[in-house]
Amino acid sequence: MFASLSTRIAVISLIVVLALASLAGLLADASNQTSRSFGLVTHSAEIIETAEEALGDLRDAESGQRGFVLTRNPAYARSFAERIASSTRQIERVVALTIDNPLQHRRAREISKLIADRGVSLRQPLDLGRGGNFAAATAVIASGRGRELTDAITVRAQAFLEEERVLQTTRAEAANTRLAKGKWLALIGASVVAMLVAISFALLVRGIRRPLGTIMQAMTELGQGEKARIDTAMGSTEFAQLAQGYNVMAEQLEQALAEQASSERHLQIANAELHTNSRILQERSEVIELLGGMAHRMQAARTDDELAQIIRVFVPRVLPRLPGALYAHNNSRNLLVSVADWGGLEVSTDGFAPDQCWALRRGQSHCVTAPGGDIVCGHAGAQEIYHCEPLLAGGEVIGVLYLQGRIDAESRFPLTVLAENISSALVNHRLQRSLREQTIRDPLTGLFNRRYMEEALTLEIARASRSGIPLSLVMCDIDHFKRFNDEFGHDAGDVVLQAVSAEMRSRFRDGDVVCRYGGEEFTIIAPGTTAEALMNRVETVRQAISELNVHRNGATLGSTSMSFGIATWTNDMARDGSTLMKAADSALYQAKRDGRNRALISRLAA
Repeated sequence: MFASLSTRIAVISLIVVLALASLAGLLADASNQTSRSFGLVTHSAEIIETAEEALGDLRDAESGQRGFVLTRNPAYARSFAERIASSTRQIERVVALTIDNPLQHRRAREISKLIADRGVSLRQPLDLGRGGNFAAATAVIASGRGRELTDAITVRAQAFLEEERVLQTTRAEAANTRLAKGKWLALIGASVVAMLVAISFALLVRGIRRPLGTIMQAMTELGQGEKARIDTAMGSTEFAQLAQGYNVMAEQLEQALAEQASSERHLQIANAELHTNSRILQERSEVIELLGGMAHRMQAARTDDELAQIIRVFVPRVLPRLPGALYAHNNSRNLLVSVADWGGLEVSTDGFAPDQCWALRRGQSHCVTAPGGDIVCGHAGAQEIYHCEPLLAGGEVIGVLYLQGRIDAESRFPLTVLAENISSALVNHRLQRSLREQTIRDPLTGLFNRRYMEEALTLEIARASRSGIPLSLVMCDIDHFKRFNDEFGHDAGDVVLQAVSAEMRSRFRDGDVVCRYGGEEFTIIAPGTTAEALMNRVETVRQAISELNVHRNGATLGSTSMSFGIATWTNDMARDGSTLMKAADSALYQAKRDGRNRALISRLAA
């Protein structure tokens, strides 16, 4: 701590002086506390003496009053007032002396009040006697009221004095204890100071002997041809200078050998780096091969389930021991929806908004390596350690790759390539899905087209045949549709078709397949329901469409209506759906013949 030996000697002297001063201070404090304890003992003695004097004056006043009343001799009553005043003064002094003890102070105040009351009760017979009415004075004394007050004063005074004597004894014992501790403190303190002085000088001697021995040993080893340097702390400036001179001499002798060792060390480092780079290249080659197989499979995937299966199989192999999930951006809902998860991670199926992920906000990787170490994404837990990798294409949000755990340096490369492959696959998958949507959707209304309807109907009939779940079909068209085309043009007819389609899409269930069959005709496939149960839903749609008032370019096209035919599939119908469609179509034409703007159930329905 102190480089110079002279400084250490000065510090040791200062420590000894401080230790002696501290010992003197402790002894002075012990003496002061002992003196204070004896002062408290004297204080208790004063309280006891003053209280006994107050009680004695009260007893003298009471004796004088009784002597005057019984003997009618005024000499007995001459000192009454003086005794009462003295008793009051003494007890008030006791009250003041016990201010530092709440319990005794309260007792003293009670005794003071009782003494005051007793003085008043003693004065009454005395005044009657002085007025010559000794019979009344004797009667007052005989009533016993004064005796009750005297007994109460005696009981409380006895408790008060006993408590104060206990305090006096305790304080005396504490004073004797502190006195004994002061003696021990003097003995122990002197011993500690002596020990401190001995240890300090022993350390000083050791601080000289140890570096001297180190220098002598190094010089001996150097003389024997060994490589010896003094690289340990010498403990003082003087010895450090000696060690420095020795090291300079040894450095000149060993310089050639040091250069040779340095060359060998550089060769070993270069060789180790070569092996490390070879291993990294091999690992990256394996990862690229693995990612290539994954990319080919993802490009060939046709459904979301196939894509999710590929992700679950390959991502844990590319990034082992890292549970995670892949979220894809749903444009229509503007949500990131889970496509696949792996490693036992459970994710919510509700998805989250893009602005809840800091990786998507910043357009770059976002990771939390320790709880509270960075801003936490809204879709992650507050105490999670995770990494979010944004999946972008042309500045557009494709998705996000969520990994639970820390990403080490070796995982950066496979993660980057993985994110690029998944982004490309999601873009390709989205394009394929868009192309498929174009083949099964009617471009004008956005409803499924006739081709999709026929495929879906065949599939639902097979499912109903296996499970026994009911299946119903609705055929409907717009009443007097030709009127819109003739009066307002085909553009107006398109507007009506779009309005009616939007109404049907919002009114039917999510599981119902709403299709444009052709022209102004529509078909609804309703799995899991009978014609009777479906009738209420169809009536709701019919009523809503009849209340539509379609506008185009600020002009009103007028109201419209629709007719509906409903049929339920039975096992005796054809499996291709032709019989079911014919039954629903027959009900539709019957509704037309009955006046339109109505819904009828086919007589062939089960």
